Amino acid sequence: MKFEPEFKRAISQLPSAEKDKLIFRLLKYDLVLANRLNFELLSSKNVDERRAEMEIIVKTNVEKMTNYFHSPGYLMMDMRYLSGEITTHVKTTKDKFGEISLNLLMLNEVLRLNNKNIDQSKAVKSYKFCIYVIARAFKILILINALHEDYRIEFNDNLINLGELISESNYLMQTAIRNGFDVNWLLKADIPKNINEIHRKIRNEGFLV
Repeated sequence: MKFEPEFKRAISQLPSAEKDKLIFRLLKYDLVLANRLNFELLSSKNVDERRAEMEIIVKTNVEKMTNYFHSPGYLMMDMRYLSGEITTHVKTTKDKFGEISLNLLMLNEVLRLNNKNIDQSKAVKSYKFCIYVIARAFKILILINALHEDYRIEFNDNLINLGELISESNYLMQTAIRNGFDVNWLLKADIPKNINEIHRKIRNEGFLV
């Protein structure tokens, strides 16, 4: 929403006490902004420290998912919840690096511990889970591609690891092939410059759903 200059001037001229009341009232309806302000104004931890805490949360939650594995569908639901936690961290801290590294960590840990569970399930029950993983892998590549070249190399080892884990699963490999995802992008840590266009074309053709 774009605010007119006159409106901005009128707000800036409000008495301090009145502005404080408005801010607190608005923050009740914008939890993301409230969390961000709390982090920026009060937190004693920096972005790297908060990311390290999230890494522990990711590993702990994935271990719980694995211990209580019921089906690929339930595993996907747990991953969606954990992905939401990562998104909250990113919105709170503006941690763009962490958005990639934490999602990579989640995928690698889930597949490392659950590849056998997935391939031992019926194909029909694994389908949505596999689509979710490949769609997340696409998103990660798009996010990495948007970074400066100096930062991209830091993800290479984890990309290769993800490629190896996907390659070990028959269901995941079949899903990748059918949905236009070349696992060699991961195994060689070589992301096409037009990955956005590739992803858009695949989506427009009705895949990844």
